[in-house]
Amino acid sequence: MDSGAVAFYPCPMTDQIPPKDRPRRHTLLEDVQGLVFGTGMAATGLVILTHLGLVTGQTAGLALLLSYASGYSFGLVFFVVNIPFYWLGFRRIGLRFTIKTFVSVAMLSLMSLYFPQLISFASLDPIFGAVLFGAVTGAGLLALFRHGSSLGGVGILALYLQEKTGFRAGFTQLLFDACIFAAAFFVIPAGAVFYSMLGALVVNLIITFNHRRDWYVAT
Repeated sequence: MDSGAVAFYPCPMTDQIPPKDRPRRHTLLEDVQGLVFGTGMAATGLVILTHLGLVTGQTAGLALLLSYASGYSFGLVFFVVNIPFYWLGFRRIGLRFTIKTFVSVAMLSLMSLYFPQLISFASLDPIFGAVLFGAVTGAGLLALFRHGSSLGGVGILALYLQEKTGFRAGFTQLLFDACIFAAAFFVIPAGAVFYSMLGALVVNLIITFNHRRDWYVAT
């Protein structure tokens, strides 16, 4: 979501492709279905995660921890903590990406309120659940990335800091996630933290193996 310990970058840019060879942009209908599918899969992953009492990395992990600790709904907390990142997204990536990200975050926040009423589990093994969360969320994030959107978050800040200071974006995200999982030990049981790390790892692997600039160049 911005979930998982992964940067929420937009879909591949085409600036270095000659104009005559650049692919067409996605149509409005294509973007709508991509954003709805992506946020729907991410919301389904959240149902799994919260049913098991787990967390994840990035902004979604921060929102979950604050939700567990405060009693406020994840949707509300997630929407609020993402607000500062929209300005950075606009400055660093552009208006189109920022608007799509705002819409995606808003949809996920709303879906997170209603999906638990539609999905329930009589029994769910935590290891299987963590892997399932990672797979479902990874698929959702791929859809969002390929339609020039994201779920906001620390990935945008990491890119901004790298541009301004030279500090590698990946290191910023790793440090942030290390803080999230360290803090999680004070909020949820230790076993749940390790299951959470497994889920975040699966998200990372899915993005790593399936999201590359040279494999998908639609915009």
